[in-house]
Amino acid sequence: MKRTLTFIVLSRDATDSRELSRALGAHPGTSLLMTSDDAEQVFTESCRLRPSAVVINLSHMGEPALKLVQRLVSDCPNTAVICASRECSPDMILRSMRTGARDFIRLPINDDELTTVIDRTAEFANEHADDEPKKRGRAIAVFSSKGGCGTTLIATNLAMTQKTPTVLVDLNLQSGDLELLLGLKPKFSLADVVENRERLDDALLASYITPYSKNLSLLAAPTKAESAEDIEPKHIYEIMELLRQRYDNVIIDTPHSFDSVTISALDHADQILVVLTLEIHAIRSTRRALEIFDRLGYPRKKVRLVVNRWSKNIDLDQKQIESFLGERVVAFVQSDYRAAVNSINLGQPLIESAPGSVVTADLNSLAGKLFGDTIEYSAPSTNGKRPFNSLFRRQSASMQDLGLNAALERANLGEAQ
Repeated sequence: MKRTLTFIVLSRDATDSRELSRALGAHPGTSLLMTSDDAEQVFTESCRLRPSAVVINLSHMGEPALKLVQRLVSDCPNTAVICASRECSPDMILRSMRTGARDFIRLPINDDELTTVIDRTAEFANEHADDEPKKRGRAIAVFSSKGGCGTTLIATNLAMTQKTPTVLVDLNLQSGDLELLLGLKPKFSLADVVENRERLDDALLASYITPYSKNLSLLAAPTKAESAEDIEPKHIYEIMELLRQRYDNVIIDTPHSFDSVTISALDHADQILVVLTLEIHAIRSTRRALEIFDRLGYPRKKVRLVVNRWSKNIDLDQKQIESFLGERVVAFVQSDYRAAVNSINLGQPLIESAPGSVVTADLNSLAGKLFGDTIEYSAPSTNGKRPFNSLFRRQSASMQDLGLNAALERANLGEAQ
């Protein structure tokens, strides 16, 4: 990836902002990430984006600007801090240097002076390139080998629970639906990122990602089916690496197949959230998926099972299902058809459209387990009803139980043949 010098500008003077933005944006080899008049926002974004330099216009700011210089020098040691002002007295330049600024830009801008400052910024960036810690956010792939289990809904709402920068990646290249669940109309997609991957920098990558809220963004699936044909497994791996350097959480909504692109994403994920419903076809499909994971060499601690659309009316024994799958269930998400359909129709995640629903409570609990690393294996809440793992009565089996036993036996026989 081509290395570009990235800049953030802080200025409370509109004229100065336009001048600095035009000059930095027009200079070859530079990219302006953002311009703001809010010092706290500039500090927060500088810590997150790690630009090559932050330019602070001292005009109309006084002491707060010099304090910000000190904070940035302390908390972002690999970012050069540059001051600017129309007042260029020796005393002001000296004070800015004493607080830690590496350079000073006099306004109005002199092209030769700006080139010198940019050259010195490039030297500083090269000197600190090896020292810069590589951010590596967590990647979770949400997967089901059978369609209709609710992976897209769960991926979307898991992302919504996060309080730190999170990106949703729609890997359903032929029929992605994440934009519908978020009520977005993306201008760009994964196909654009792949097409321009050789010249990607932070600014270009950010332009291809559609923001939903302060902490959530979407990298949409291609809008045209033919665009997906050019996406290869190696592209997915490269893009996942770039996203993990930029975001704290990368949540991937994967297709229901084991094609090479999906496997590349699963390889890259820290955790694979396997979603199933309690019907025999989904259970058997999940077992086959787990066997494929074993053949791919994934450790079982990387895989987490989640039962979606659970209802207390389903007479299936938890321990029997776990025995059949050879893996324990980490969470149960209760069924709420009306809330789910309403969420989809509104283009709002359940977390927003039904914050008080039981399914939202289950999703928040699941997020706490996954992102808080506090995996506990427990039966779903039954609100005082008999526990899930006692649904099979010891004295006599119901017809539903006999049907499940027979189905699981047929599944076992089928796998053995």
